[in-house]
Amino acid sequence: MAFKLECVLFDLDGTLVDTAPDLIACLNSALKVHGFEAVDSQKITPYISHGAGAMIQQSNLKTDQSTESQILETMLSHYETNILSYGGFFDGIEETLDFIEQNGLKWGVITNKQKRFTEPLMNALNITQRCACIISGDTTSKSKPHPEPMLAGCQQAGVNPKNCVYIGDAKHDMMAGQSVNMKTLAAVYGYLTPDDRPQTWGAEALLTSPIEIKEWIKKAV
Repeated sequence: MAFKLECVLFDLDGTLVDTAPDLIACLNSALKVHGFEAVDSQKITPYISHGAGAMIQQSNLKTDQSTESQILETMLSHYETNILSYGGFFDGIEETLDFIEQNGLKWGVITNKQKRFTEPLMNALNITQRCACIISGDTTSKSKPHPEPMLAGCQQAGVNPKNCVYIGDAKHDMMAGQSVNMKTLAAVYGYLTPDDRPQTWGAEALLTSPIEIKEWIKKAV
């Protein structure tokens, strides 16, 4: 079947939205509550796409798992009420979304972020009503890299996975998209760890800026 682009699907953190300022602020707030020093944002930001637990582990607190769990609970509670205090769209994303819509294409979000954070963030950005689909990490029984959320997103959007492109900043994003025969684009402007090798992920292209999404779409439609 020939590829005919119908829908552009995005990961959330590190791809569509720069959530690092808020997540780091909430992590440091939680660390202070539990008697630890603040962490360097540059050290922790690359691990945001792997979840809040990974952020805490990278803080090298030298403490037990129970304390780490308490820090996580405090961090997420704080984040829930401070979902968009400092962050926002990456530069070029708003223009890209407008371009997608102007070309008669659908777009949506498939993230491993829990619904309790995804929905308030999307509402704060005023994009909930514009999305053809919103799939959170707990919308389906499995999360990325499993294909289930990808298929759920396509069903919600009313599109064929083979006519979609998925954009994300982590290897598990590429694996998820490719598992259902989507085109994939790696957002290397996002939160990559020092060990990441995006050139080995099998993506159609490596995006150094959100503006490059527009250029890829122009060639695809």
